[in-house]
Amino acid sequence: MSTLLDIRNLTRDFRLGSSTVTALDNVSLTLNAGEILGIVGESGSGKSTLARIVMALDLPTSGTVVLDQQDLFDLNPRALRKARRDFQMVFQDPYGSLNPRHRVGRIIAEPLHLIADAPKGSQRRAMVGALLADVGLDPEDQDRFPHEFSGGQRQRIAIARALITKPRLLVADEATSALDLTVQRQILDLILDLRRKHGIAVLFITHNIGVVQDICDTVAVMQNGKLVEVGTAKAVLDAPSQIYTQRLLAAEPRLDVIGRKARHRS
Repeated sequence: MSTLLDIRNLTRDFRLGSSTVTALDNVSLTLNAGEILGIVGESGSGKSTLARIVMALDLPTSGTVVLDQQDLFDLNPRALRKARRDFQMVFQDPYGSLNPRHRVGRIIAEPLHLIADAPKGSQRRAMVGALLADVGLDPEDQDRFPHEFSGGQRQRIAIARALITKPRLLVADEATSALDLTVQRQILDLILDLRRKHGIAVLFITHNIGVVQDICDTVAVMQNGKLVEVGTAKAVLDAPSQIYTQRLLAAEPRLDVIGRKARHRS
């Protein structure tokens, strides 16, 4: 399986007055095409800084981010804009990331400005409708506004928007943390279904290590900007080698257990 995302020696320092805070400290990771890599850690561990740099929304102090053999920070603005169709993001707040003044169809179609020959008119509407169906909503929902949907439904809309450019990489930054446990389980199952259908790779960022058992191929645990443990999801969750990872596991609910109980009841 080929490497899609290659993060090498990534460091990000921030100046605070006369002092320097290191948010990322020499982080190196790889993600293969079609795989899901979970980035886990408490608030302040550097997860979201990593996500922003991978999305080229922030610049590293040093290090590289190579997506599909292109160093994102070697690209000129025009080339980076063109490359963005290959990597999209789903944010934590499924309401705050959707413009409340726009109908769902317009919101989902927004990233199509990255594609010069994107469909228009009825073809665009059909494309949006097909994506809504893919994420478990009605194609006619594109005529409604975000406030008419539940939190879980709004996150489905955000996922549909991220998928419309047919990206190879989806960055999900705490995409389930604002949802209750049952809805979290549904969104995780949706991501797995979309991975199977579209072959998309996912960088799944969460503070809750308990959500990664059923969804991630590999898990990387971060603490204070550093990687402290990396391995298969099974190895990290069943036999963590670091005390910090053990503490995270002890503190969080396990959605894989919730999923098994729900399946048993049904």
